[in-house]
Amino acid sequence: MQKQQKKNPLGFTSETLRIFWAHSKRYPWRVTIITVVVLIYELLQIYEPLLYRDLINLLTSLGKGADFQPAIAILIVILAVKVVRSFAWRAGLFVNNYFMPKVMNDLMNTCYQYLNKHSYSFFTSKFVGSLVTKVKRYERSYETIATQIIFDLGRSLLDTAVVFAVLIWQYGQFSYPIIIWCGLFLVFSYFYSRFKLPYDLKRSEADTQTTAQLADSITNNVNIKLFTSSEAENRRFGKVTEEQFRLRKRSYDLGTWGDMIQNLSMIALEFFIMYRAIVLWSEGAMQVGDIVLLQIYLGRIFEKLWDTGKNIRAVYEALADANEMTAILRQPHEIKDALGAGKLAVQQAGIEFRKVSFGYYKDLPVLQNFDLLIKPGERVAFIGPSGGGKTTILKLLFRFHDIQGGEILVDGKNIAQVTQDSLRVAMAFVPQDPILFHRSLFENIRYASPKASEKEVIRAAKLAHAHEFITSFPQSYDTLVGERGIKLSGGERQRVAIARAILKDAPILVLDEATSSLDSESEMFIQDALHTLMQGRTNIVVAHRLSTIMQMDRIIVVEKGKIIEEGSHEDLLKVHKGTYQKLWGIQAGGFSPA
Repeated sequence: MQKQQKKNPLGFTSETLRIFWAHSKRYPWRVTIITVVVLIYELLQIYEPLLYRDLINLLTSLGKGADFQPAIAILIVILAVKVVRSFAWRAGLFVNNYFMPKVMNDLMNTCYQYLNKHSYSFFTSKFVGSLVTKVKRYERSYETIATQIIFDLGRSLLDTAVVFAVLIWQYGQFSYPIIIWCGLFLVFSYFYSRFKLPYDLKRSEADTQTTAQLADSITNNVNIKLFTSSEAENRRFGKVTEEQFRLRKRSYDLGTWGDMIQNLSMIALEFFIMYRAIVLWSEGAMQVGDIVLLQIYLGRIFEKLWDTGKNIRAVYEALADANEMTAILRQPHEIKDALGAGKLAVQQAGIEFRKVSFGYYKDLPVLQNFDLLIKPGERVAFIGPSGGGKTTILKLLFRFHDIQGGEILVDGKNIAQVTQDSLRVAMAFVPQDPILFHRSLFENIRYASPKASEKEVIRAAKLAHAHEFITSFPQSYDTLVGERGIKLSGGERQRVAIARAILKDAPILVLDEATSSLDSESEMFIQDALHTLMQGRTNIVVAHRLSTIMQMDRIIVVEKGKIIEEGSHEDLLKVHKGTYQKLWGIQAGGFSPA
C-alpha cells in the first residue's frame, strides 16, 4: 500500500469522495435545500453591489435640493436584499446543523462496524491509538470537505462565475484579462496543491506514527517504570516528534511560498485594472459608481480565489487525512462468511479437526495434516511446551483465522460454511488474560447474555466465586473496572470471565489457562465451579498447571503442532519417559512414578 501511495499521491481520493457522497445522498432534501439557499445567497450578494453602483451614480448626478426619492427607493431595495439574504443564509445553516452532524455520525458508525468485522490478526498487527486516530480523522475530514464544497469552495466558484457574467455584460473590456488571470490562478492552485499533496500525506502519516507511539507508551507505562526506561522512551518519542516537526514545517513552508506567488499576481492585476479604469474615467467613459463596482468585484474575485486556493489545499489535506481510513474500508475482511452460510445449531457438540494445515507465515506451518476427534460431552485438555500449537488450535476452532488445508467440523458441519456469529454463540471462552470493558462489573458479566436478569448475573458471579470480592467494593456490581479491567487483579478478572462463561451457558466450553492467575484457595473454589459448569458440555482446556486437568477424560500432549501423547492422567503417567510424566514430575516435586 505504501508503494501505491508513492506512485499515486491521490491514493484513495476518488474512493474517499465516493464514500462521503454515498453517505451524504441519504438526505437528498437537505442537500437540495442547502444548495438552493447557497445559490440564492450568492446571487443576492452579487446583485447588491450593482444597486450601490446605481445609488452612487445617482447621487453624483443629482444637485443640491434635487428629489432624492429615487435614491431612497434604491436604498429600500438594498435593505430588502440584505434581509432576504440574511434569512436565507440562516435557514440553510439550520438545515446544515442537522445534515452535517448526521452524516458524520453515519460515517463514524460505518467505520466502527467495518472495523469490528476485521479479523483477529488485523487487530493484533495494529496500534489501537492509530486506529482511533484514523476513525476520528475520517469524521473531521468529511466535515472539512463538506464545509469547503458547500460553504467555501462551492460558494467561491459560484460567486466568481456570476461576477464574470456581470463583468462581461457590463464591462466587456475588463472581463477578459480578469478571466485569463483567474484561469491561470486556478491552474496554478490546482497543480501546486497536487505538488504539495505528497508532503501532506507524509505529514499525516507522521501524525499517525506519533499517536501510535504515544498510545503504545501509555499502554506500557508500567513496563517503562519497571525497567526504568523513561529516558530511552523519551528519546524514542522525541525522534518521532522531531520527524513530525520536520514534515509539518516542510508542508507549511510550501503553503507559504504558494501564497506569496498568488498574492504578487493579485497586486499586479489590481494595479492594471484600476489604472485602466482611471484612464477611462478621465475620458468620460466611466462614472465613479462604475469604478467603485469594479473595485468591489475585483476585491471579491481576489477574496474568493485566494480562498479557493486555500480551500483546494484544505480539501487535499483533508483527503490526505482520510486516506488511511479509506484504505482500511477498502481492505477486504480476511475472515468472511461463506455465500449462503447457514446458522450452526449445535445439538451434541462434537468437534473434529480433519487434516488441518495452518501457519501464521507462509513457510512456517504450525499445524500440518492435524487430526483430532472430540466426542460430544468429552472433557479434553491440551498441554505441551509454549509455541507448540495449543492456543492456535483454539483460535482456529473459533475461526479467528482461516485454515490453509483440511476442515474443522462441529456436529459434522464445516465451520467455514456457517456464520461466524452462530459458531461463536455455541462456545463460551475464558482466556488466560481476560480483557474487560471500562464498564460496570454487572455490565461486564451480563455481556455474555444481554437479556439476563440481575438474579442470573449474581448467580453466575457466585458460582465463579466473584460475588465475594464484588460485594466488597463500595459500589458493588456498579463498580467501573477501568480500561481493559485494569482496576481488578488478574485473578479477579479471570473470575469475572468465568462468570460470563457460566452465564452464557454454551454447549461448548473453552478454557485457556483459565485459572493461571488464581491463588491456591481461589483455584480450589473455581475448580469446583468449573466441575459443575462442565457437566453436559463439550470441554476444551489448555493449561500448564496440571492440577487443573487431572480430572479430564483425555489429556492431549501437543508439541510442534503434533499430538505426541494422549490418554487419561493415569495412563500418561505410565508412559516411560513420556513428556506428560516429565511435566508431572516437575510440578509434583518429583513424586512421579519411575
